[in-house]
Amino acid sequence: MARAGLGEGWECLFANDFDAKKAKTYRDNWEAKPGSLNVMHVGDIHDLKPSDLPGRADLAWASFPCQDLSLAGNGKGLAGERSGAFWGFWSLMQNLKHENREPMVLVLENVVGALTSNKGKDFTELCKALKLLGYKFGALVIDAARFLPQSRPRLFIVAISTGVEMASDIVGQVPQPDWTPKALAQAWSALPKDVQKQWLWLRLPVPGTTVGKLADLIEAAPRGVVWHAHEETRRLVSMMSPVNLAKLDAAKAAGKRMIGAVYKRTREEQGVRRQRAELRFDGIAGCLRTPGGGSSRQIILEVNGGEVRSRLLSGREAARLMGLPENYVLPEKYNEAYHLLGDGLAVPVVRHLTEYLLSVLCEGAQFLQAAE
Repeated sequence: MARAGLGEGWECLFANDFDAKKAKTYRDNWEAKPGSLNVMHVGDIHDLKPSDLPGRADLAWASFPCQDLSLAGNGKGLAGERSGAFWGFWSLMQNLKHENREPMVLVLENVVGALTSNKGKDFTELCKALKLLGYKFGALVIDAARFLPQSRPRLFIVAISTGVEMASDIVGQVPQPDWTPKALAQAWSALPKDVQKQWLWLRLPVPGTTVGKLADLIEAAPRGVVWHAHEETRRLVSMMSPVNLAKLDAAKAAGKRMIGAVYKRTREEQGVRRQRAELRFDGIAGCLRTPGGGSSRQIILEVNGGEVRSRLLSGREAARLMGLPENYVLPEKYNEAYHLLGDGLAVPVVRHLTEYLLSVLCEGAQFLQAAE
């Protein structure tokens, strides 16, 4: 999905994923096209060598696993087996630098929990690692809800080689409030002074596009999922708190078709942990997740007057919530498709970041190299 967001102006030289099923989807969508390079490698990034990477790339993108960094994770942070994949990426970049082949721009993408993981120590370690590589860097928190009807805030750390010229419209003197929530400002303030000297307050324009509604993406007769039996829907409603039942009653009273999004979550109430069905009717879906590790799959609730019915979000609907085109090839099995999308990137977010920052940086660097 990073490749989809980067667009046709970019050529992928090498791609890697540990998951063979995700790699197959990549190949189905990118390597099946005439003239496309067969670039997808399946394996542990720690096992890659600089000789596996061809040429010198303008950009290296790393969306490393979030499980050890997320608020719902195990707290191991960058020392964890999964999120620790970052160090395999870092080692590759370090070795490329020794060969004078380091990319001009790096992008690290992860959950916002990376800012506070291990009381902010993991974010500091990420920044220190980029400093050791000789890059300047900054970070943005971008929510897909600015582009799509899905709440999906993500952290993007952009590292820039010291030889890249940066115009004033992409680097400011102060943080830009639209992309700098309190958690990012606090994480920056906790950085050591020598690391802060490498920091850049990156700038992006705020999108002016109108975001659609969740209901616009929902099909009456989806493929791969079926509407629940009445008993299952009643059981789902019985799991709602009074606050969420009030939302449902208001939707019924509206007298028109309304689409809500539901996630099952475990909450502690008066010392007792119980599973609740939490409902939203604001036209925005909850953040897509992988259906594993205790995470539930998102449920669609359709209200039409007094009639209420429910079902799982379909794979194609989930793909739309990530901004993927209708012809994007998904895995045939539902769980595989949902896992792929729950781990993915919102395409319009990558496109916005590319158009106004990444492409500008790389084109400027190429111009400087040509002049030299």
